[in-house]
Amino acid sequence: MCHPERRREAPQSKDERNTSAETRITMPETLPANFRNNEDVKYGQLHVVDIPGELREHVPWFNQTLTTVNDAVVRLGIFEGDFPWHKHTDQDEFFLVLDGEIVLEVEGREPVRLGAHEGFTVPKNVMHRPRSAKRSAVLMVERLGIVPTGD
Repeated sequence: MCHPERRREAPQSKDERNTSAETRITMPETLPANFRNNEDVKYGQLHVVDIPGELREHVPWFNQTLTTVNDAVVRLGIFEGDFPWHKHTDQDEFFLVLDGEIVLEVEGREPVRLGAHEGFTVPKNVMHRPRSAKRSAVLMVERLGIVPTGD
């Protein structure tokens, strides 16, 4: 597991990212170039949430707020590749894999591998990053107002 404070060189191509084991300390990790975050509530209450439709329409890295429940938001993420290390100072974050497999790297412990229908909560103020070797669909539950990329 990489140390969260390390910097690494961004790969030049998807093939290099998937095959290169070399880590160089040259630049800070950045969001995936194709990362899209939609914080608007797409479905809200009293509406059927169309997960299969969302999965058909979007590509990784995609993050959409589906609805709110009390003071929480329910988001759909489509992951593939590595997300940068980050933390949420005042908020826990729950991950539930709907399809595929992700690895959650969590500071201070071994990585956690989650398959379909498995979940894990990352406590507030803990550095973490999700990784996925292939396209994976993940439901996340977080408090309203969370910054998906950390704070």
